[in-house]
Amino acid sequence: MLRVGFLNLLVLGSFALGQASAQEWAEKMFNTLEHDFGTVARGAETVYKFEITNLYKQPMKILGVRSSCGCTSPSIENKVINTYEKSYLVAKFNTHTFVGRHGATLTVSFGAPYSAEVQVRVHGNIRGDVVFSPGAVEFGKVDEGDTKEQRLTVSYAGRDDWKITDITNDNDNFEVEMDGGTRTAGKVTYNLVVRMKDNVSSGFVKDQLTVVTNDSRAESQRIPLFVSGHVVPEISVTPETLVLGSVNAGEPVTKKVVVRGKKPFKILDVNCGDNCFSFNTDEDSKELHLVEITYLPGDQPGPVKVPVTITTDRPNRNPTLTVSADVVAKPAAAESQAENDNQSKISTGALTVADSASK
Repeated sequence: MLRVGFLNLLVLGSFALGQASAQEWAEKMFNTLEHDFGTVARGAETVYKFEITNLYKQPMKILGVRSSCGCTSPSIENKVINTYEKSYLVAKFNTHTFVGRHGATLTVSFGAPYSAEVQVRVHGNIRGDVVFSPGAVEFGKVDEGDTKEQRLTVSYAGRDDWKITDITNDNDNFEVEMDGGTRTAGKVTYNLVVRMKDNVSSGFVKDQLTVVTNDSRAESQRIPLFVSGHVVPEISVTPETLVLGSVNAGEPVTKKVVVRGKKPFKILDVNCGDNCFSFNTDEDSKELHLVEITYLPGDQPGPVKVPVTITTDRPNRNPTLTVSADVVAKPAAAESQAENDNQSKISTGALTVADSASK
């Protein structure tokens, strides 16, 4: 761990956090330090992702993660996190091999020069009498505007009068069909059809349905059934994030993006709400367009991040991208800025929270 005296955090460029332990500064990067999986069925695909955001100007390196219990398998999606980039601690509840109430402490280790360990807690109850097969609804890739369905079974062993009373979800993206169930010798099996509707927006889908039962205990009456998929857009932009890099104040820079569709389409408008940007497109209807983006930075140095919307003649098919740049001051202004920076420079090696303007 870092000694307290070595850690002088400067929040948002001006607010001093004062003395803090290595664990405290590292904990601030996590969206939460605890997750309750709730009551889940045996075999259910049960995963939670802890979001880790680097709030600091220095890159962070994750060495690894360990679990205190075999009931939960942890992994890290991205071990090197630059400023404002995100990583994820993936916690998978092992519902195939465990039943009953279980919990685990997951310990994430950060490497030098800013070494620290952060512990997060997960817990849940795996029902041994209810089984999902397969353990989740996985649609895979679905073309935007199409429908797709998946089938699964819910099996129960126990009470003769046990039943599913409802299946709910918090949005209107899915339709669910369920039969009346087949009962044999203390067991009942329900067949479900889950259908993704054709109006689901493009992008990754991560949702859940809730299987409602007539269990006597309230905490056992609602069982989550996780749903995932990837709706592939009809019209896409490459790259989705256009990085212009360092640009000199007052000097224009131009780059192109590719807008591609599965069918011929026209680009009607390109807009970002920022007068510093201009766009050059053609009026033809075709499957592939090159859009020329020109940025004329102002005199104010610093990072710029602007969302851009491309309007097409296809209904509800308006792809977006983000343009980012780092405006560098003119030589005279740069010298003045450097002098100001020297006045506010903190001790060498101190960990510094990135200024809010960098977002």
